[in-house]
Amino acid sequence: MCGIAGFVRQRGAEPIDREILDRMTATLAHRGPDDTGAWSGEGAFLGHRRLSIIDLAGGHQPMANEDGRVVVAVNGEIYNHHALRDGLLARGHRFATRSDCEVLVHLWEDEGPAMLSRVEGMFAIALWDARDRTLLLARDRMGKKPLFWGLFDGEAVFGSGVRALLAHPEVPRRVDPDALYRYLTMDFVPAPRTMLAGIRKVMPGGYVVVRDGRASEGRYHDLRRAPESPVSNEADAAGRIWDTLVAATRRRLESEVPLGVFLSGGLDSTAVLAAMAQEQDPARIRTFTIGFDDPSYDESGPARAVARHLGTDHHERILDGAEAVRGVRRVAELADDPLADASLIPTHLLSRFAREHVTVALSGDGGDELFYGYPTFLADGPGRLAAAVLPRVARERLLPRAASLLPASERNMSLRFQVERFARGLRHGRLHRHFAWLGSFAPHAALALMTPDAAVPARRDDPYPDVDAWAACCDDWPALETLSALYARLYLADGVLVKVDRASMGVALEVRSPFLDTAMVDLALSLPARWSLRGRTTKALVRRMLRGRVPDAIIDRPKKGFGIPVARWLRTDLKPLMREHLSAPRLAREGLLRPEAVEALVAAHLSGRADHRKELYNLLVLELWMSRWIG
Repeated sequence: MCGIAGFVRQRGAEPIDREILDRMTATLAHRGPDDTGAWSGEGAFLGHRRLSIIDLAGGHQPMANEDGRVVVAVNGEIYNHHALRDGLLARGHRFATRSDCEVLVHLWEDEGPAMLSRVEGMFAIALWDARDRTLLLARDRMGKKPLFWGLFDGEAVFGSGVRALLAHPEVPRRVDPDALYRYLTMDFVPAPRTMLAGIRKVMPGGYVVVRDGRASEGRYHDLRRAPESPVSNEADAAGRIWDTLVAATRRRLESEVPLGVFLSGGLDSTAVLAAMAQEQDPARIRTFTIGFDDPSYDESGPARAVARHLGTDHHERILDGAEAVRGVRRVAELADDPLADASLIPTHLLSRFAREHVTVALSGDGGDELFYGYPTFLADGPGRLAAAVLPRVARERLLPRAASLLPASERNMSLRFQVERFARGLRHGRLHRHFAWLGSFAPHAALALMTPDAAVPARRDDPYPDVDAWAACCDDWPALETLSALYARLYLADGVLVKVDRASMGVALEVRSPFLDTAMVDLALSLPARWSLRGRTTKALVRRMLRGRVPDAIIDRPKKGFGIPVARWLRTDLKPLMREHLSAPRLAREGLLRPEAVEALVAAHLSGRADHRKELYNLLVLELWMSRWIG
């Protein structure tokens, strides 16, 4: 796992270019503390920071092909590199290292961009071909590794973080109002946009080719769904999922450094640990858990029970409010693009804790999106029914009013929080409804919060344009299966995976996700949703798969999620930070948000009249990000 950065210019090299490259690469030192590398030639500059995992002695990057005309810098791991290497050796290619990434320069020689469809792994690639002055930028299928880029006066600039691009003198710092609207409504900025105008993300499963100062974007992978299920019943499906998970976990165990598992106590991390325990002695597996002193958020007990049952070397820590304050500041520094997922804080602290013992950790990310684990999937049916039978005045006025009469609570998923969220979703159609449930601000509330100068360029008839763009790729799919794909392409790719990458790479820890193996994704999307959603039970297939492998008490627990007591901390430990960064003078200077509207949210939350934890945390993260990256 590493960080990459660089640029390609049309004019010849200048003496300051190497200094610019070094500055860009230095911003990514946290992603790769073990080694740094740089290459330049004919106006192309590639930089690399390395976290050594495979071929510790010989994997220095950037690395080149035999004649030195094709050069690559990679962030990530290529899981099928052994099979690819065997084929390339048979075709006469010569290798200088045992690195998994060296296969890429040789594949490019033979296949060009078509090679991407044969590469399995989590990766962000920057490849330069001096023969025709072509730059290739590419990301893995699910978007596990980040890659940002932009064209500035014909100069292509790229890097593993926005911070790397901002170290280049040609890159401006200007907030994109359209991206701000998306962030307020979704808690993240969906690819290909970022919060900064001109800086883009390479899409998951996508690539960018830059030649002669012009860029073209393409895709080598889309989510696939077989027209018929590969198995005929749920028992066979559960067996197939287990076999696929074990194989995917096995592929992710290659490492020359210590390896462990994030264990939350939920189904997905438990399943990954059970699969890993089938492949190696459980006593040698180190598991890591973060807990909370608030029982409505704490999952350390169930995690401890799983570890005890499987016999792992278990480690846990309890998080308090003081650590949260330090954590909020740190994650705003790490995020590059603002991300209003409060679980980034415990994920970062968990990563820091695990890094004291291991360099690689496995996680259960992807299971909720692929096997319908979120409470919003259960709410889909009642949402459709309520939208069909309740008159508009009941949906948009009476139900929200009734919710406001319930007592505000700091507890995780309180009744008032659930009713308010449910009512918000009823303003929208089925697919949009889910993202209204997930995001901090309703579309109309986001526009009302923005100043006129910011709201006018962001205003649009379509409240969730990214949902519609991805849904168009699944227009012949059943509705629930389409929702699974939307969660994977938006909530997972631009939310969950960003959280895990920034949290872990902030302490130079590599995280691997067996549920996001291509075979597992293809299998999950091809199984009927009704096999996973059984009445009021989520992830029925995963529960069935685990039955007999871990205690029933773990399997039958309702989902809790990796949240933190934000509502309480905003009234206590985080209150001074919130007051500082959401002050009226600061907001007025920036000119993006209406100070009086923000102050109304703050006052209502501090008084206990309302629970605005999501909205205020969203705004706090935004302002911390503005302070760090805009100034």
